[in-house]
Amino acid sequence: MFPNIAVHPGVRFGKPVIAGTRVPVDVVVGKIAGGMVVNDVMREYDLTKRQVFAALQYAANVVAHEDVIIA
Repeated sequence: MFPNIAVHPGVRFGKPVIAGTRVPVDVVVGKIAGGMVVNDVMREYDLTKRQVFAALQYAANVVAHEDVIIA
């Protein structure tokens, strides 16, 4: 479903990463959420635009299918 995202127990403790890298999805999403522009994320982590957007799509999918509990 997400060919550009990989999850392996031996890579980053099983957290989702950009396939072919050790860059965690949460790091990419966090950088963009913090105000970093896509081109800077691409440069800093040696990623393509497709890889950056794959991380965003994956994160959006996870949030869309997560049950939210409001206390």
